[in-house]
Amino acid sequence: MNKKINAALLRLTKRAEISDRRVLVSTFVDTGMLQTLLTSRDHQVIYGRRGTGKTHALLYLFETKRQAGEICVYVDMRTIGSSVGLFADDNIPIAERATRLLRDTLAAIHDRLYEIAIEHADQLNLGEIGAQLDDFIDAATETQVVGTATAEETTSQASRQQSGHSIRIDASVKGVSANVGAGTQAESTGSAEIKFQKTGQARHRVRFGAVGQALGRIAGSIAPRRIWLLLDEWSAIPIEIQPYLADLIRRCVLPVRGVSVKIAAIEQRSQFQLPGEHGDYTGIEIGADITADLNLDDFMVFDHNAERAVSFFRKLIFNHFQSVQGEVASDMDIRTESDFVRLAFTQETALEEIVRAAEGVPRDAINVLGIAAQKAGSNLIGVTHARSAAKTWYQRDKESAVSANERAAALLRWIVDEVIAHRKARAFLVASGTRDPLVESLFDARVLHVLKRSISAQEQPGLRYDAFKIDYGCYVDLLTTAREPQGLLPVGDSDTTDGGYVEVPPDDYRAIRRAILDLSAFYESNRAPLAQRSV
Repeated sequence: MNKKINAALLRLTKRAEISDRRVLVSTFVDTGMLQTLLTSRDHQVIYGRRGTGKTHALLYLFETKRQAGEICVYVDMRTIGSSVGLFADDNIPIAERATRLLRDTLAAIHDRLYEIAIEHADQLNLGEIGAQLDDFIDAATETQVVGTATAEETTSQASRQQSGHSIRIDASVKGVSANVGAGTQAESTGSAEIKFQKTGQARHRVRFGAVGQALGRIAGSIAPRRIWLLLDEWSAIPIEIQPYLADLIRRCVLPVRGVSVKIAAIEQRSQFQLPGEHGDYTGIEIGADITADLNLDDFMVFDHNAERAVSFFRKLIFNHFQSVQGEVASDMDIRTESDFVRLAFTQETALEEIVRAAEGVPRDAINVLGIAAQKAGSNLIGVTHARSAAKTWYQRDKESAVSANERAAALLRWIVDEVIAHRKARAFLVASGTRDPLVESLFDARVLHVLKRSISAQEQPGLRYDAFKIDYGCYVDLLTTAREPQGLLPVGDSDTTDGGYVEVPPDDYRAIRRAILDLSAFYESNRAPLAQRSV
């Protein structure tokens, strides 16, 4: 029995884009207000690191709204761009690269809307919408030649001339007669042709006003249905041209009534705005033009809310197990989460270890679970299997990614030494607003995790701290040893050596001053320039 269960766990799909849409709906797990926020009509940016479920959330939204009769346009930004488009030579001016990105994105939206119009031909006026779609793509793909004009003149001349003389003498009885004749024949032809040739560079342009007007007419024809524009993998776009696509969305799409925009992005790899000189800007202003109230990184870290995290992942894993159960374990009658946990794990704490190792990232949970199932073989998954799998996954995926950046790897070693070895803690505080590229790199690589943001410093108004947790894989091999971390955050002032620990980050940092990590010490010891900080 356990061999079949573990075989099923090895089959769990790790990427949403390759899953059947029905499976995505059935495996989706709501976390509090997630579904409410996701399905709102508000324009929205959905943040989250790799593996946190952004694509799953968008495709779940796509399928549920499609089933409700709405018009859903899903665009994977990784697939946008032709051989001369998005990923062209960097020598091409950035404005031209950005324009090509806009054209390709609008063309993808047009193609999907056209497909939907054909699919719903019995419900829509194809003649009307077809003309509107033509206007839309015409405004999006206009090409003009910018350069100088040169004139080329061609002339040709042809002539022909004939001349002749004749003398005729006739003699007869009557006498002699003479006839002299002369003739000249000439022919001349000529032609002249002037050709104008325009030389220069072909440049593309997008007429924002016309695009917005055409989209507005399309939305009006589709009403009362709503258009849901879902842009996935935003961070796959080169960061220097992201603001230009964002500007197109702000000017052409956000003002259109009957359209909702959802963008899935990695926060550390996204740039939605370029500031101007006089308070203006190119792009989207987060918070004003579009909300960013959904961050999947903040939901399911075990140390943030252990009970909620375990409940979420128990349901997530069970839902995924049910989606593949028929392939290898159809003869097993496992209908509830409790039955699944009882038959798959030696005890509840084994599941909790999987959740700890996931650090709030669903894809990591599925990967760790698969490795644990492989190690368990025909046995129940135990705590030992879970911890061994966590270490294997950390070394295989996260550590290898961090090692590619030598300075980031050095900072991670320093943090582990300072926090785990010296303070015997699992988390630390950094001043909110710190823009340290190495810390962001470690966070992006999923070896640091945000526990809580904006912990207030009441003695210093305006000063706040963010609590970061070190990844479980960094210290899993220290568990049950003398070097094992004793708690989450150390309690007391910075000069306190043993003030105990707290497991939940408090709202006031005064109790945990000893947890503050001074990054300048790392840069001084490594003789590296201090990263820019803004508090």
